[in-house]
Amino acid sequence: MDVEKVDAPQLELEAVIGFNGHVVSGLRVHPDRDHLIYPLGCTVVVKRLKDGKQDLLHGHTNNVSCISVSKNGLYIASGQVIFMGFKAVIIIWDFAGRSIYAELSLHQAKVESLAFSPNSKYLVSLGGQDDGSIVVWNVETKQAICGSPASAYSTGHCLTVQYSNTNDNVFVSAGNRTLRVWELDLRNRKIRPTECQTGKLKRIVKCIEMSEDDQFIFCGTTSGDIMKINMKTGLLSNCGPLKTKLNLGVSVLRMLQSGDLLVGSGSGTFTLCSRNNFKTLKEVQLEKGVTSITLRGEGQQFFVGTEAGQMYRFSYQDFTPELISTSHPSAVKDVAIPFGTSELFATCSEEDIRVWHIDKAKELLRITVPNMTCNSLDFMVDGHSIISAWNDGKIRVFGPESGRLMLIIHNAHRMGVTAIAGTRDCKRIVSGGGEGQVRVWELHSSGHQLLETMKEHKATVTCIKIKSDDKMCVTASSDGACIIWDIVRFLSLQMVIANTMFRTVCYHPEEYQIITSGTDRKVAYWDVYDGAALRELEASKSGAINGMDISQDGKYFVTGGVIAGFFVPSLFVFRALSRHHGTSSPRTPPSLLIHLPPLSGPGGDDKLVKVWDYMEGVVTHMGIGHGGSIVSVKICSNSRTLISTSADGAVLRWRFPHSSTY
Repeated sequence: MDVEKVDAPQLELEAVIGFNGHVVSGLRVHPDRDHLIYPLGCTVVVKRLKDGKQDLLHGHTNNVSCISVSKNGLYIASGQVIFMGFKAVIIIWDFAGRSIYAELSLHQAKVESLAFSPNSKYLVSLGGQDDGSIVVWNVETKQAICGSPASAYSTGHCLTVQYSNTNDNVFVSAGNRTLRVWELDLRNRKIRPTECQTGKLKRIVKCIEMSEDDQFIFCGTTSGDIMKINMKTGLLSNCGPLKTKLNLGVSVLRMLQSGDLLVGSGSGTFTLCSRNNFKTLKEVQLEKGVTSITLRGEGQQFFVGTEAGQMYRFSYQDFTPELISTSHPSAVKDVAIPFGTSELFATCSEEDIRVWHIDKAKELLRITVPNMTCNSLDFMVDGHSIISAWNDGKIRVFGPESGRLMLIIHNAHRMGVTAIAGTRDCKRIVSGGGEGQVRVWELHSSGHQLLETMKEHKATVTCIKIKSDDKMCVTASSDGACIIWDIVRFLSLQMVIANTMFRTVCYHPEEYQIITSGTDRKVAYWDVYDGAALRELEASKSGAINGMDISQDGKYFVTGGVIAGFFVPSLFVFRALSRHHGTSSPRTPPSLLIHLPPLSGPGGDDKLVKVWDYMEGVVTHMGIGHGGSIVSVKICSNSRTLISTSADGAVLRWRFPHSSTY
């Protein structure tokens, strides 16, 4: 990342909102009882319970797939997924130094599960279904001791691995019709499996828990029951519950000191089960599937993580959930901040819009539309409504305090609404769609009215910004054009064209210039009146610029980069560009084929938030914190806080480094 090695001070990260609840047993309490450890995209987060202080461990190149913590508390181990044909890395972290202790690489494509031995001498790792092997590592020498296929050829894939509580040489693996007890022969550098016999029961085991004395193995299955296996004989001892099985299977198990089991299911049911017959003693329903249960100390308090990206705290006595953290479970598409205030901000994602308190980083309101994705949102200037763009082609207007649906515009765009903005007089909405149309809507007390449809863009409209006098707006599109519109007479006034797919556009506060960014990794300055290109900055060497915002005094702007990948522009986009360039032939002009840049080269990525001096065109500060592609960025109106969001569901709050003169 050459361009990222600029000598610029780092932005101060104030808060991180996010938790990947899809990682099974990803939420852990450190043995010191003071820290929570959990994954967020490519990052491992260490959060202090007392004051919420967060440390981010960066090192993975793709999403973290599993986490384990050594019993002595010295190490954290995390595995990741990666593309087929590449080796997935395991990182052992030094907890005290918050640094990389070792990087281990043998598994193909994915690390499925990790477990430390009771004395933290060894680490056992399980590869994903494309790898299918188990490897035992020596933590001290950072070398592999031995490995073996995880399951017999006659059975299915192995899904989880768990170490013995008392013996450094024994661990258990389980999966689809496979359950094995392994013994490490250190002298001969071999691991030898013993098959457990479950009789007529054929189960897919998703999770394992062992009794404190290692006498029994408890296996949670996709069928919704729990198998109890005698570890010494390898025979099935018990299975239950017999009548009411857990919906969508048992996804995670934890044993309390009393011997009773904490059980999480795929349907969100969290139960306390009896150790003898697995009868339900206590039960709570949580939002979406339970994926993590972790005990704090002796088990008087425990934490639960769900697929909805939520964390709950329980006490053993009352078994009542206390919601301590919420986050988006999928990519955060957009962020908006109300005009004239810096206390709130809103984000949108799949199925919902959320309103947050900036200082507390706490969710205040959630607006849910099932099975739909919100692509963009904005606050009306008067603060009385949130306007939102959805992939079902509808514009929805909500109350920002109650979340009540105030207005819905059906069939606003044919291929989904992709961008939206409101005028300062709060009487009109400008929207853009996947088909490239820009539409102006008038709002009145009895409903809404379509004023005009403007058809110049040939591909998705990605961003809309309205001039302060409400007479003009600028739209950016994937077709390589930015158009300045007169939204009173509904005419295109100016068009700027570049060999890129524009992602975002901003008016300078004095409104004589616009700045654009896109997949060519450049930030370009343009004159509003004649469309002339004034300046071009290379904002990144390795990824598209997906988000951009400018401070109210116009002295600084901020950019956020998207993760790199391969991009092959479509013939449709080439033809759209050829029309803009005045080429009559349906074939793509050779100059366009040669000069249209790819999204990035192989292996590169840019997950940095950068603050730029507008006049000098240089980076003044850089923010390192995102583990996924940055999707959007916004500066608060008081220029004290900067909000950035990313594709891994993270929302990061930074201290904006420059004081405002606005």
